[in-house]
Amino acid sequence: MNEKETNYYNAVSAIISKGHWITDQITRILKPYNITEPQYNVLRILEDKYPSVATVQEIQEEMLRKSSNVTRIIDKLLDKGFVSREIRPDNRRKMDIKLTEDGFKTIEKLNEVVHNFHAPISEKVTEEDCRNLIHILKKIDSSF
Repeated sequence: MNEKETNYYNAVSAIISKGHWITDQITRILKPYNITEPQYNVLRILEDKYPSVATVQEIQEEMLRKSSNVTRIIDKLLDKGFVSREIRPDNRRKMDIKLTEDGFKTIEKLNEVVHNFHAPISEKVTEEDCRNLIHILKKIDSSF
């Protein structure tokens, strides 16, 4: 393996490793709130659409980690009172999912907790660093 290939694989390994570390840390800080990282992800997606609704398929498409368990994740959030679910009148096979008022209050609190985790890290990273990383990741994405 030449030096360029070695550097590439080291960079990919660092991205994967740090991505897992961040996910693990988010999981750890959400645990006291009895929310999993995928549940937080669904709440965040619904917050972006609030007060509108989203279908299960739309939520699945926007998930950070694609999961076949989206329906189960939504069921858990429904049990906690954070989302509501209604069958669509125009298509009984589709359901509209909406953030409830309790869900909205919860995601606001969780966003603060997640922001507090990221704050000291983001202070060390410049806007240019972020733009460069996004540029590199888009290059990787465009290869597929």
